Amino acid sequence: MGETSTISIDRMIQSDLDQVLAIEQMSFTMPWSRNLFLSEFRNAPVSLMLVARSSRELQTIIGYIVCWIVADELHILNLAIEPARRRKGIARHLVLAALKYGCERNVRRAFLEVRTSNEAALCLYEGLGFIRSTVRKGYYDLPVEDAVVMSLEQDGLQKLVQQDADGGPEK
Repeated sequence: MGETSTISIDRMIQSDLDQVLAIEQMSFTMPWSRNLFLSEFRNAPVSLMLVARSSRELQTIIGYIVCWIVADELHILNLAIEPARRRKGIARHLVLAALKYGCERNVRRAFLEVRTSNEAALCLYEGLGFIRSTVRKGYYDLPVEDAVVMSLEQDGLQKLVQQDADGGPEK
């Protein structure tokens, strides 16, 4: 999919699951199960799963993103980075790779849900141009928490992908 000086981004394969699940367990109070990830592999026409690998240790997965592309929408379902590697731009690279893939398939809108308390994620997505669309009350469990729905419409989506292709500003 792509490479930067510190990471490469590739399609997730089933042999990546042990490392992905370890990051998932460290990242969420209600982590996805192995079976849920396996169901995404079976949903290949809709599901996009990417991993970020350390270029230094090519087999080491340091983050991942899972999205659905349905009609002209891309829905970001899951994004996590190994805790020791957070706040280094890896999540941004994964999101941009997913958005680029979506644009190549005529996606006109991207959206996601994020916990209201997840300031790091809110800052990441707002920095990419996503806007807060609405709030879904009690969307999350353990703990029960509202979700902020964020969206990026076609103009912002295309501008972001083009800016990244041109080597635009890193945030």
